[in-house]
Formats: sequence, C-alpha cells, structure tokens
Amino acid sequence: MKRKLVFASNNEHKLAELRQIAGEQYDILSLNDIGCHDDIPETAPTIEGNAMMKAQWVKEHYGVDCFSDDTGLEIDALDGEPGVHSARYGGVAHDSERNIDKVLAKLDGVPHERRTAHFRTAVVLMMDGEVHTFEGRVEGHILTERHGEGGFGYDSIFRPDEGDGRTFAQMDAGEKNAISHRGRAVARLMQFLRAKV
Repeated sequence: MKRKLVFASNNEHKLAELRQIAGEQYDILSLNDIGCHDDIPETAPTIEGNAMMKAQWVKEHYGVDCFSDDTGLEIDALDGEPGVHSARYGGVAHDSERNIDKVLAKLDGVPHERRTAHFRTAVVLMMDGEVHTFEGRVEGHILTERHGEGGFGYDSIFRPDEGDGRTFAQMDAGEKNAISHRGRAVARLMQFLRAKV
C-alpha cells in the first residue's frame, strides 16, 4: 500500500509535476484533499523560509506528515530579482503574464550574455518528527520574448543551459522534470524517502 504524503499546495501544475516525479511509491495529497483551505502565510524573506512556514502550518494545524516547496527565479542582471517574490512580482499573486511582462520590461535592452538566471527550489519535509530540506537548481538565460505553450510561471522565457535550446514551456513534462529545479529537489526528496522504506 502506498504511503500518503501531503504536499502543502493546491497548485494543479505543481501537483501534476510532483505526482509524475513521485511515481508509484507515494500517494501525493493536496491541501484540498485534507480539507485545508487556509490562506497559509508566505512572508519569510527567503524561499527556504517560505517552504518551512507552509510545512509547519500544515503539520501544526492538521497533524499530518507533509512537504512543501517554494521556488524563486533569480536573475543576475536584476540583482537576484524576482527571487522570493517570483509569484507576486507583477503585483498580483500567481499572475504569470504580468510577472513575465515585468521581467521583460526590466531586462529591455540587456544583451543575451547578461541575461543569465537560475531557478531555485527549496523543499521542506516534516515527517516522523524530523525536518529535512532539499534544494534543486538549474542555470539558464532569460529570452526577450515568450516561446512555447506548456509549463507555467516563467517557463516560456527561461531557456535552461543544459537543454537543446528550447524553453521549459517547449518541453514535455518528462523532459522538463529531468533537468528542472523542482525535479532535482524532489528527486533528492524521493531518494531520501526511498531509503526510509
């Protein structure tokens, strides 16, 4: 029987990615699945802090083992922005188009070689009374316009250095998860979980 593990999110894009990465070993539940409709605060100054806040909230209020993540796009020419503010960079939470528009506007005129950036994901696991943190990172460049229809967030303007010239939004889920920040962080999480079974 698969062990149930709560992912502290209702983001369908993230849940789909996580369930594919987790495979058959774990049954990944959403916050909706446990009846959590709380507006969980994400006010920490770092992505690790936000992931910790979400995991602690779920553990304290619902008493279940869980993990949470937070991700930031960190652009070198913008001194690490949007970083911890990635989801709300355009002024409205989770409005990807506005977020992308703001990034492109701020990078207007910046040459390709200076448009370096990376995605970073922190995953915090609270299980069996212990806390564990896992990180994933992928380097790349920010393009001058959107390419691709898939993915979410900033995927259509982020071209990973390890790929074949396509953006994350031009890759299928398997291709993206193989090299993505979240894929790497969750792979480390799953490696840890497999060792505990």
